[in-house]
Amino acid sequence: MRYVPIKPLLNWSPLLWDEENLPNFQSNTGMNVYVDENETEVTVEAAVAGLEPKDVKVTYKDGMIHIYGESSETEEEKRKGKTIKKWDMSTSVDYVTSLPRPIDSKSIEAKIKNGVIKVTARISEEAKPKEIEVKVG
Repeated sequence: MRYVPIKPLLNWSPLLWDEENLPNFQSNTGMNVYVDENETEVTVEAAVAGLEPKDVKVTYKDGMIHIYGESSETEEEKRKGKTIKKWDMSTSVDYVTSLPRPIDSKSIEAKIKNGVIKVTARISEEAKPKEIEVKVG
């Protein structure tokens, strides 16, 4: 085994951040999934630029949302039987994320607008906070 010292790739000072200057971490591909929740629903947003709604599939199983989409286009120009120009383009996305709270799977909706898919679902009644009456004795 050979030891190779690695100099820091990032300036990690300060070592502790307060909420106002947290660093912005991104995935290796630069594509992120945004998951948010409020008292009544969970929302998942992801980029699906270049894909039509018919090309995107959303599934939910065991607390995980899977967003998958794929599309391809081909254009070819021929003159006198010879190919002058050929153009192929394919786009695909594949996101899997866990949800922060259990949801009502019957309430899941997915809509695409401006290249972003937004999946919303109501939080299940069992997962909502409940107040317990405290008794004496």
